[in-house]
Amino acid sequence: MNRTVVIVLCVVVGITALLLLGKKASKPKASADPAKQNVSGSQEPSGADPAIGSLAPEFSLKSVPDGKTVTLSSLRGKAVVVNFWATWCGPCKIEMPWLVDLQKKYGDQGLQIVGITKDDSNEDTIAKFTKKMGVNYTILVGDQKVQDLYGGVGGLPTSFFVNRSGKVVHEIIGLDSESKFEDAIKQALL
Repeated sequence: MNRTVVIVLCVVVGITALLLLGKKASKPKASADPAKQNVSGSQEPSGADPAIGSLAPEFSLKSVPDGKTVTLSSLRGKAVVVNFWATWCGPCKIEMPWLVDLQKKYGDQGLQIVGITKDDSNEDTIAKFTKKMGVNYTILVGDQKVQDLYGGVGGLPTSFFVNRSGKVVHEIIGLDSESKFEDAIKQALL
């Protein structure tokens, strides 16, 4: 029995070490450049696409439910939150009411939230879901090309905060707090 326990513990420790080493190897080195820090003070990944301070990648996608084509460049002059999400994403469902509230609060100041779905659902399903969630911001049907332009968008939700001149000023990967969203929006509105 002791031998079995020791073997199981060794396997668990080995797997844990591999996972931790994998995370450490994939985690970018922190930048000493304060311009690469996000509004919460933590370091931004230096190799992320798009990089903080760079122009946000252009896209041209169809909106739901009206089918109009929306480009990022058509929103120049506004602060834009580019939010990647999906109907099946639990954290996205938690975040959506925050985005609705923030669009209401800052829309008059020039904020435009753009939700880009990373969903395989049809447009009717997406439209019904967003209506049920009370979404008051633009919803676009994403594609692999736009996901690749924004670094592959591995985790959901993922949000990029773009200032009025079209530059990325912040990125939030995964579910964070509404207050951090609001801080990043304020930075984009400057």
